[in-house]
Amino acid sequence: MRIRVSRGVLRKGPPRHRWWQSEARLPICRWIGTATLFVKETTGYDPSDGRNGRAARLIRKLGYLLSLARERHFGRAAAASHVSQPTLSNAIRQLEQELRVPIVVRGRVFQGFTPEGEKVLEYARQILADCAGLRQELGAFGQGLSGIIRIGVIPTALPAVAHLVTPFAARHPHVRPQIISSSSRDIQRGLDEFAFDAAITYLDNEPLVNVRMVALYSEQYFLLTQRVGTFCGRLSASWTEAADMPLCLLTPDMQNRRIVESAFRMANVTVRPALETNSIVNLYTMVRHGPWSSVVPSQLVALLPPGDDLLALPLTGPDIAHVVGLVYADRTPAIPSALALAKTLAEDEVPRRIADMTRQALRQAGIDSPALLPNRYLTIGQNR
Repeated sequence: MRIRVSRGVLRKGPPRHRWWQSEARLPICRWIGTATLFVKETTGYDPSDGRNGRAARLIRKLGYLLSLARERHFGRAAAASHVSQPTLSNAIRQLEQELRVPIVVRGRVFQGFTPEGEKVLEYARQILADCAGLRQELGAFGQGLSGIIRIGVIPTALPAVAHLVTPFAARHPHVRPQIISSSSRDIQRGLDEFAFDAAITYLDNEPLVNVRMVALYSEQYFLLTQRVGTFCGRLSASWTEAADMPLCLLTPDMQNRRIVESAFRMANVTVRPALETNSIVNLYTMVRHGPWSSVVPSQLVALLPPGDDLLALPLTGPDIAHVVGLVYADRTPAIPSALALAKTLAEDEVPRRIADMTRQALRQAGIDSPALLPNRYLTIGQNR
């Protein structure tokens, strides 16, 4: 037991927590240092001097600027920021005056950003991301992590995302997950621009840069088709046979579509789909209610079993599988909520749970599939 003196009064008990003596000082110093240096070098005044009092207003203006970058329209950006359009426009004009550079290309409508504006955006994203990380770090000393975690997810992984988010939400009830369906290319862009805190995407097909990754599951591929007809009684199908069917596939901007086309090329066949969609659920409904077949991932088959009228046949010749996992920006300090998500994945053995549940669901549907565990990319913090 220690005795403390506070304003001349003796008090018993442990000393109060001092955040500046803890690991929280790292993100705090990083954020303060980045913001102070940026403002001082570009405007000539030092926001650490209390007489200026402009640092908070600068942060708010940078937030308006990011809203404009996302919406590409002054009116929509103002609505997203919960301010009037004149307020947002004036704030950005003031930012241009303070930084002494043109940021927005002026015209009757929004036309884009100047080269100087693109550089300001780059700094703004980093400063505001550090600010959000700072709030999460400080909140963790009290009630625990809080705020929002934005998770970009490729469409084919949407059936599996609940297996990760559910235990995470139980561990961190004050964090509100936002799950956004996105293509793998949009996910990489979102991580680079701090629009996503974490994402679930393919790890071993198209290259990822500046990320840390942890595997979730191994994705396999099935031909989903009507039970009556050519494949009645079959236990598998070849990619060559699938190419002869009227196929409904995902749109070309989806990496799953590019994986499927690559498999067809490996089988020395080309495919021209009869119907395209960017919704994984549409693949299932089009096959069930229409004359089409489709190539679908194992997670969709596990979520929506074929039933009495459909068949889901493992595709062979070639036998392919791809690893899907969690990724987040490789930066220091890392986003606290992203680290907590990766920790949940490892400590709750989420990959094993997904593999077991997928295997069980496929067997109940009469499909003998190993639902392999992803043996690669299992180390938290591995870079690519």
